[in-house]
Amino acid sequence: MARDTYSTTPEDGSAYALFAKGSELLREGHPHQAVMFLSRAKLIEPDKASIREALGRALYHAGRMGRARREFAKAVAIDPVNDYAHFGLALACARTGQRMRAIGHLKLAIAMRPGVQHYERALARLAG
Repeated sequence: MARDTYSTTPEDGSAYALFAKGSELLREGHPHQAVMFLSRAKLIEPDKASIREALGRALYHAGRMGRARREFAKAVAIDPVNDYAHFGLALACARTGQRMRAIGHLKLAIAMRPGVQHYERALARLAG
């Protein structure tokens, strides 16, 4: 089947289309709207770490720290070597009063991807 026969609009209901639209909204600074699309994508593909990570980011930027923490934790459980999911989990943990857990996940993110300055700055802020 040719690629152009697939619909990639959110209306087609595919997890990919919903993920793409949610990611676009997140990039454009609309986290609340992104949450709606990414939540629908998660219902279709609950074991996709990329969807969980994007949903965590959207929830974090929407100010919903508890839910963001849970989504990042699920992304880390699905894909333990996802350094950005560890970073997001650390930030959400820090915002919900789990400082030591946050430091642990920041250290993991830095070990997986050394030299990422925003990871190192976040660790210095929390550990300092």
